[in-house]
Amino acid sequence: MTAERTWFGQPRGLTVLFLTNMWEQFSYYGMRALLVYYMTKQLLISQGTSSVIYGTYTACAYFTPILGGIIADRYLGKRRAIIIGASVMAAGHFMMAFEPLLYLALATIALGNGLFLPSLPSQINDLYHRDDPRRAWAYNVYYVGINIGGFLAPLVCGTLGELYGWHYGFGAAGIGMLLGLVIYLAGQRHLPPEPPRDRTTAAGQAKGRMARETVLALLAVALSVTVFRGAYEQVGNTVALWADAGVDRRAGGFIIPMTWFISLNPLFVILMTPPLLAYWGRRAAGGREPALARKMAFGALIVALAYLMLAAAAVLGGGQPTGWTWLFAFFVLFTFGELFILPTGLGLFARLAPPGMGATTVAAWYLAIFAGSLSAGLVGTLWSDMSHGAFFGLLAAISAVAAVLLFTLDPMVRSVVRRRDAESL
Repeated sequence: MTAERTWFGQPRGLTVLFLTNMWEQFSYYGMRALLVYYMTKQLLISQGTSSVIYGTYTACAYFTPILGGIIADRYLGKRRAIIIGASVMAAGHFMMAFEPLLYLALATIALGNGLFLPSLPSQINDLYHRDDPRRAWAYNVYYVGINIGGFLAPLVCGTLGELYGWHYGFGAAGIGMLLGLVIYLAGQRHLPPEPPRDRTTAAGQAKGRMARETVLALLAVALSVTVFRGAYEQVGNTVALWADAGVDRRAGGFIIPMTWFISLNPLFVILMTPPLLAYWGRRAAGGREPALARKMAFGALIVALAYLMLAAAAVLGGGQPTGWTWLFAFFVLFTFGELFILPTGLGLFARLAPPGMGATTVAAWYLAIFAGSLSAGLVGTLWSDMSHGAFFGLLAAISAVAAVLLFTLDPMVRSVVRRRDAESL
């Protein structure tokens, strides 16, 4: 493959995937930033029911990739799956502009996402030779694209929704999805050719090559991430509700829109990633790069500390609105921990995928996100029954449990990665 340096020293194809994913995430996070507010304020759905709908939708958006990954690997191919999935998602976002179509629109977006989501990142590995050292950083670069879209989405879609009407915000999300599709189509020449697909035997042979220890390691990591997502996904759910009603958002004579705080998370991903990659690069050069599971565990522990910060803020506030600087500090710490766990996990699943099962194995990563999102919706129903301090303390405990699980898995994951890398030489 051509390795022309155009984006953080990576191949041009990564730039195409980066920008496509950026606009897809713009559409997803733009709609997600509005969803709970739209249901509770416009449709007058209760908080508990809205939390369950939110959790069910985000869960389904990460469940459909399981089937979508299989369809992409065995029938459509990754490129066709991405094109069809993006088109269906764009239609779903535009349907959100019509109140009676709420549930149908959410289902449409989830179905399109099933084809799109596993197929795009599974193309990253095909840009590199197995011994290309740049492959280790590619998923962190890709993750920046996710968060540029996530940063712009609440500012654009959220502001349009709050100030001019919810339907304008949802319409902007649909336009973002179309832009991503156009970029992907225009950048086809920079993407790797797809290998031929054997619909009857390839998948079965690939499964046979995946050792039992590898399967167990991936399942165990997925379980740990499922636990972690139960706390992590509260950012778009109960933390957003707290930002609306429990935070003093005045800054001088200006009231900061609640959706702007949601943009802090992707903004800090963008700002923190380059120095963090440089730091990890120096450690790797010195032979001191942390093992993957240990790095993920460290990230979960940092997120636990971030939620403890919110618990302290809620308790010290004594029932009064908390200063917005607490929420700002929370997102700094929260995002730093996220960078250790989420792109690392995605890269681990792609790295261990057998030939011919790239999209399917990456889809298994999204299965963990599905289960975690579903559990986050259930955890969110406790928001109205607990004090804010106690609820945030619960989220800290959930993140800490995930950290312990990942630390325990470190020896198994190290062994599997060493063997897989040796097989690829």
